[in-house]
Amino acid sequence: MGSTGSPYSVAALPTSGRPLPIRTPRSATASDDSAAEEPVSPTAILMDAIYIVVTIGLGCPVNLPVLRAGLATQLARYPRFRSIQVTDGCKNPRWERTAVNVDDHMIVPTLDPVAVEADPDQAVDDYVASLPELPMDRSRPLWEFHFLDFPTSDATSTVVIRVHHSLGDGTSLIMLLLASARSASDPTRLPTMRELTVRTGAIYKPWRRQPPSAGALAASAAWVFSYLVLAWNTVVDVASFAATAAFLGDPHTLFRRADHDVAFISPRRFVRRSLSLDDVRFIKNAMNCTVNDVLVGATSAALSQYYFRKSGYSKTGKLCLRSILFVNTRPTTSLQAYVNMIESGKVDDVAWGNQLGYILLPFHLAMHDDPLAYVCKAMNTVDRKKSSLEVIFTYKMTEIFLKMLGLKQAGAFIFKRMFANTTISFSNMAGPTEQIESYGHPVDFLAPSVYGIPQVRHPGSYIKTFNFKQTFFYLYQQNHLSENLQCKDICPQLLMCRF
Repeated sequence: MGSTGSPYSVAALPTSGRPLPIRTPRSATASDDSAAEEPVSPTAILMDAIYIVVTIGLGCPVNLPVLRAGLATQLARYPRFRSIQVTDGCKNPRWERTAVNVDDHMIVPTLDPVAVEADPDQAVDDYVASLPELPMDRSRPLWEFHFLDFPTSDATSTVVIRVHHSLGDGTSLIMLLLASARSASDPTRLPTMRELTVRTGAIYKPWRRQPPSAGALAASAAWVFSYLVLAWNTVVDVASFAATAAFLGDPHTLFRRADHDVAFISPRRFVRRSLSLDDVRFIKNAMNCTVNDVLVGATSAALSQYYFRKSGYSKTGKLCLRSILFVNTRPTTSLQAYVNMIESGKVDDVAWGNQLGYILLPFHLAMHDDPLAYVCKAMNTVDRKKSSLEVIFTYKMTEIFLKMLGLKQAGAFIFKRMFANTTISFSNMAGPTEQIESYGHPVDFLAPSVYGIPQVRHPGSYIKTFNFKQTFFYLYQQNHLSENLQCKDICPQLLMCRF
């Protein structure tokens, strides 16, 4: 609830729920370092309509002057936040540096005080849901911070960050965010992040020549066989990816209807459901799987219950849909190492931008008597995908098609068709392992999501996890689905099982 006369931009949200445009002054003129230019990557161009939205719950009221000073400091660390896309008649756009007035990017909305007092949680949800309807000014860098300075059920105040996806993927942005954060227990040091999981399997073991023996021959045979399996799985997965981009689509369900089904079109919202990370880890350890396996299984259980309850379909039936899993293709350098590079000033050594590959992950809808069956199915599916180089080939295939067909044709043929022919999108992001604070503001939670992908004309869910106390299911989908889908009820059901 911004005050009048604030030096920061102000937006108003009327009681009807229909947002008014954000009114912000024009950006400052370009600075002297505008000569520092580089082409916009093909992947970034394909992200033209996609935006990342991060909801951050703070444990104290917003201190705008302190946060403004912190943002101004961080801008120098990441040139993309000081750049705009320009064409000047060129075939492809390029990045050009510009001067940034931080106040233009700090939005203090004026909300209906009656609505905020009656239900502050709903007021935050309504405001975040309005962001896709508010265009961003492309004459200045495409990022914004929205400050909602009133308490909710899980935070004292809320900050909503909106960033155009061309500025970077989730890994890039989380690196920058964590580089500006500090440990809540020791504000003099960076937050601690988890170590990378060591990859297992015969193909990841270095080859060592051994003296001839029965055991050595068996180990060699297993090593060769693992590569044959890898090659076969890769061929099958790449063929499936190509068929999906060309013609192969999921069946029409409650989660994905035909394009001409106008009755299915309804307002879309962001809805956050939180699960205790301790509960998730308990299931993970008991079943000897990963956190992502548990989350995919929990999502499968939630969507299955919703589907069979609303569709009237026989509960003995099964349905296999497909999801798109986004994978970071950077070298296996730990997130901690990247954050340390930023902190030490070695920004040029950090792998910025969008470096994403794609995996088509089968997604099963079924009713199981044992809730842990959902986790087992997810674990088997993900393990099968780990024995494939699909993510590398899809990343390279996209680049090749971009060069052969051009950005416009390739974007329509691969990017849009791939999302339109699948049902759900998954992504995940690991965060710090401890409580953090940002410029003196304790961070209670972070919940990232995205909007603008072609898939969300159907009700697709985009799920990210942030590991320090809770993991969040953040959904961007049809209004009626968001109101009825209770992901938060799934983990307690899984925990009721006896191991």
